[in-house]
Formats: sequence, C-alpha cells, structure tokens
Amino acid sequence: MRRVDIENDGKHVITSEPYKSGSIVIVDDNPDNLRVLSSVLEQAGFVVRPAISGEVALQSIQLSSPDLILLDIRMPGIDGYETCRRLKADPLTRDIPVIFISSLQETGDKVAAFAAGGVDYVTKPFQFEEVLARVRAHMELHHIKRHLDDLVASKTSALRDTMASLAASQQRYRAILEQVIDAIGLTVEYRDPYTSGHQHRVAELAQAIGREMGMPEDALEGLRLGALVHDIGKVRLPTEILNRPGRLNELEFELIKTHSEIGSDIIKEVSFPWPVAQMIAQHHERIDGSGYPHGLKGDDMLPEARIIAVADVVEAMVSHRPYRPALSVDKALGEIREGSGRLYDPDVVRVCLMLFEQQNFQFSSVAF
Repeated sequence: MRRVDIENDGKHVITSEPYKSGSIVIVDDNPDNLRVLSSVLEQAGFVVRPAISGEVALQSIQLSSPDLILLDIRMPGIDGYETCRRLKADPLTRDIPVIFISSLQETGDKVAAFAAGGVDYVTKPFQFEEVLARVRAHMELHHIKRHLDDLVASKTSALRDTMASLAASQQRYRAILEQVIDAIGLTVEYRDPYTSGHQHRVAELAQAIGREMGMPEDALEGLRLGALVHDIGKVRLPTEILNRPGRLNELEFELIKTHSEIGSDIIKEVSFPWPVAQMIAQHHERIDGSGYPHGLKGDDMLPEARIIAVADVVEAMVSHRPYRPALSVDKALGEIREGSGRLYDPDVVRVCLMLFEQQNFQFSSVAF
C-alpha cells in the first residue's frame, strides 16, 4: 500500500473557520491521498471532486468549474505544471486558484509552480490543519476578488452613464475607486507586515513630487492611486519569501521580480481613468534600461512610473526590513543622487531632494 502524504497527529478534528463552503477539485495519482484529503475537506463543509490524473481533472473542470484546485505535480501523463498551464490558458478557468501539493521541496520546483500559475505551494507530508487554513484563505481571497470585480464593474457601468452631466456622480465614482484601491492595498500589507504602510507612504511622497513638478490635480489623483497599489502583485508570492530575514537566493529574487507584472495583470481589467496597471508594471524600470520587467528606457516609461520609482526607493531605504534595519534619510537621498540621470529621472530626483533638503519633507507617522 502506498504511503498517505498527510499527517494528522492521531487526531481528526475539524476546527471552526470563517470560510466553510465552496467546491474543490483534488488532483493526485495516489488514491490514498485523494481519499483522506477528500474526507478532511468534506467534513469541513466543502464539495469535493477527486481526479486521479491531469487529464481527468481537465475534463471534469471543463464540465463544471470549481472554486479552487489542489494539484499534485508528479503524475503520469500530464503533470501538474502542464495541467496548471492549460487551465491558465483557458479564459473559462484561468481565474480558478490553484494550490500545488507536492513532495518536491527545492526552490526551483516552487518557482516553476508559481510560474505555471499557482497561488500557493504546500509540501508533503503536511498536516490537514495547514491545508484547511490555506484552502480557506485562498477561497476567501478568490471570492473577495470576484466580488470586487463585480462591484467595480457594476459601479463603473452605472456611473459612466451619469458622469458627463452629474459632477456628484463623478465624485462618487472616485470615492468607490479609492475604497477598492484601499481594500486591495491592504491585502498586501496583511500578508507582508514588514511593509505595513509602505504603499501609503510611497503614495504620499509620489504625490508631493508630482505636485512640485506641476502635475494637474486629476493626474495627481491617478498617481496617488497607482502608488497605493504598486506592490499588489506580492499577494501572489509566498509569505515565507516575503518575510524572510536573510538574503534571497537568485531563484527567489527572480520570483520576487515577477510582482510588477502580476500586479499589472490583477489591475488591468479594472476601468480606471488613469494608466494604473502600467504604473504598477513599470515601477521597477530604470531610465538606462537596467530595470525590470521589460528593460524600458527614458521616455518609454510613464512619468508617473518614474516618480513612483524614486519614491519607492527612498521609502524602502528609510524603513525597517526583515533583512536589515532602517537606513538614514541621507543614505536614501545619496542613492537617488548617485543614480540621477542613470537609473532615475533627473527631474524627479531634483524635486525629491528639494522636498527633503529645503522643505523638510517627512513621511506621515500614521500607521495603516
């Protein structure tokens, strides 16, 4: 008999959790894993459909889409990576969250899983309490995202009909967008407590720079909202990497670098009146082309992205991180001064330096 890759410490107790409904497809070529994990999730209140292979899973999911998928990697025929890639390539299934469950524990395996489209990775053997916690968390995030998408689409459609003639409708539209932005931004800070308030402070500095550079108020509002969610892509990254106190290896850093494009993909379907998705995608680009993800140069970058890039560097350097203590403002300003004209827009750097050195700019002490 094959070993069951689930540890239960001799107990089989289902704890009460906030999220206890939804449908799940479990894909694993080990019948014992399917049986035990299905039992655990069914007792927790979920509707479970087991699948013994990637091929069976794809057929089942095409007939009826679940709310979440638990996917093994090593399987005969179509392995977990390819199964996930096919799901993400199909518009009907690409938004279903996929949690990989595997005995593979190398960083490269995990990077490949996230690159294929997974939202989480659980290594075998695992305890069912951990699986339940992760399933509930991602199930709730998935339903929140769908609710927010529906809410934004509904409000946007309703308000577009009246914005031309009713100034009050335009104000309400902006208020709704801001509430959605705040809600989305908080999801990053809940998963990464070391950067709590980071996005708000970057938005604070970016807006101050933009105002000094003469940007109109409407553009300043778009800049602020873009800065408030510039790191939203981190919701798809493993928390153990985000919060690690030591230095990241090369593969882990490459995974971190994907957050710009992930964030842009999350936001791009929302109908903002500003290029928020492009701001997110470009905030780690550098004017000499050495940034990521696309190596843009100079004027190929949005003006807002050039401002957020400088504000992001300054705020990050003067704030505590798990891998180093906070650095001084002088060191942060020295970094952008040295990179002016090479890494950072010289006009943005000039204004940022002026704000700190002549106007005594200080970040808000309010905790978010």
